Amino acid sequence: QVQLAESGGGLVQAGDSLRLSCVASTGAFPTYVMGWFRQAPGKDREFLATITWAGRNTYYKESVKGRFTISRDNAKKTVTLQMNNLKPEDSAVYYCAASERPTEWTNAGSYAYWGQGTQVTVNS
Repeated sequence: QVQLAESGGGLVQAGDSLRLSCVASTGAFPTYVMGWFRQAPGKDREFLATITWAGRNTYYKESVKGRFTISRDNAKKTVTLQMNNLKPEDSAVYYCAASERPTEWTNAGSYAYWGQGTQVTVNS
């Protein structure tokens, strides 16, 4: 069982930056692919970014490429999402997720473990 805890959300203005963090409870953190997703009210949970076990490879939703950066520190059991130039449409609850071997990197159903989420609100 893996427990994930996100932090770093908040209320910001358009153009601002936020850095989200997710700490995992498991000592086997390096054996998990980590992802970030978000869900806005009335919408499906959508993929944002994922990073492979040792951090060698990252994948992004096209619309956030160049603005969002995912990284991980296996020694600290932490994955982060740096978000720059935030827009009002980025407002959502942001979740980190873990999977030992996701069948589809961008599919939320491929991730077995989820955090409780952290709210990001971007005012125009």
